Amino acid sequence: MNTQPEAPQTPESPQPVAYDAEGRPLYAHPPVQDQSPQQPPVVHVARSLEPEKPVLSAERQRLHERSVRLYPSLNLSEGEYVIRAVRRHPIGLIVPLAAGTLVIGVLLSLLFNYDLFVERFAVAGVLASVTSVAIPILAIVGIVGLGMFISYYVYVNNKFFLTNESVIQEIQVSLFARHEQTVSLGNIEDASYTQVGILQQILDYGDIRLSTEGDETTYRFSYVAHPKAHIATLNNAVEAFKNGRPVSGD
Repeated sequence: MNTQPEAPQTPESPQPVAYDAEGRPLYAHPPVQDQSPQQPPVVHVARSLEPEKPVLSAERQRLHERSVRLYPSLNLSEGEYVIRAVRRHPIGLIVPLAAGTLVIGVLLSLLFNYDLFVERFAVAGVLASVTSVAIPILAIVGIVGLGMFISYYVYVNNKFFLTNESVIQEIQVSLFARHEQTVSLGNIEDASYTQVGILQQILDYGDIRLSTEGDETTYRFSYVAHPKAHIATLNNAVEAFKNGRPVSGD
């Protein structure tokens, strides 16, 4: 009597319903295969460490190289060039330089005419000779002269530049303190100027004011010569930059 071999059974295994000619079990439903999701293959893509440089026209490259040569202190990006260099009006130097010149003139006049001063005001008992006052007077003259130089240096080294990509402001706080502010043309929300008083109208100087989007930061630059012309150029540059057009000067 032939008997068919029995397949090993487990509580979790399905029961065979028949056997084929070779004695292999047949099931009403095939055994459940492993349905666990397979991990997707990992693909490694090599990228260049250096970003690709934009292709610049010959004219833009020429303007960039010219700006780098003329303004070496500016940190210009590739293809960035200066459209306008805004300078301060010399009117802002009149008060400190005039006051310093007046003080120095009075002190030197006192020193060179000391004998007449002593005779005129009868102070011989207090100041016996010109030697006793020469060193203090010259020291004061030197201090006043140094103050005039610092005022001039700080004033003329506060600069404002408009480029085809941004606005750069160099701020000279003191003789040894300086910092730079850069605002992208795309972040400028409003650019305006103010002229207050008849003197500013006649001499054509005033203040430039910029406000940016988002953080509502305001930038100011005072004693600007010809502020209306600078603001017109700046507004045209901002509009062209935001609309994707080439930014040019006047």
